Parts: sequence; C-alpha cells; structure tokens
Amino acid sequence: MKIKTIKKQYRRDFTAIYECEYCGNEKEASGYDDTFFHKNVIPDMICSKCGQKSPNTYRPLATKYPDDFVV
Repeated sequence: MKIKTIKKQYRRDFTAIYECEYCGNEKEASGYDDTFFHKNVIPDMICSKCGQKSPNTYRPLATKYPDDFVV
C-alpha cells in the first residue's frame, strides 16, 4: 500500500487514503508521521482485496517534521 492522499493531520497523527499498487484498492486509515512508520509499517500493509504488500521498489514519503523535532 502507498499513501494516495493525506486527508488531515494533527501534529504527527494523520488520516490518509492508502492505495494498493497492484489492484488499486483504497482504504482510509490512520497513521503516524515518522520515519519508522513510512519505511516499515506502510510497505508491510496487506491489501484486503488482493493480499499483496508493496513491491521492493516502494519509495516512502518524507516526514513533515524531522524525527527529532518536538511538535
């Protein structure tokens, strides 16, 4: 899965529309804007329609704030 659109964000918590790279299935879910979440959690999300994870070519988005920045 990858982030298609971030609908709202408050500090590091956000709600986004995630999209499957294989079948295009979309889901709305919450997330946390730090490097660990973008590099590890999002690519390991399993699509509920096709059961796939992100391909090895997945490129995570950058965080809005640096990890050591207190929001």
